[in-house]
Amino acid sequence: MATHPANKYHLKEVHQEIDYLDRKIAYAQTLEKFETDAERVAALKKLNLKREPLVKAARDLAEKGVEWDAKDLPRSFAKTDSAAHAEALPASENASDAR
Repeated sequence: MATHPANKYHLKEVHQEIDYLDRKIAYAQTLEKFETDAERVAALKKLNLKREPLVKAARDLAEKGVEWDAKDLPRSFAKTDSAAHAEALPASENASDAR
């Protein structure tokens, strides 16, 4: 298994891959034609199995202190992680952002 550096550039690539898989999942749920619902479920399961380790890796890197920018987050992360990032800022920084 390849080891990847724990830096912001690798984390950005992981976020891009998660965003790509999120788009594929959304397409499979809404627009892609399947013969049966079982095929749709199987395709979605396969995509989610690819996505889960990437999500875990991204969260682990963020917990280790690898810096990240909110604009690089996948859309599925953007709301939850931006709020958590804002809560982690000191109160004085949050107040200046509100103006």
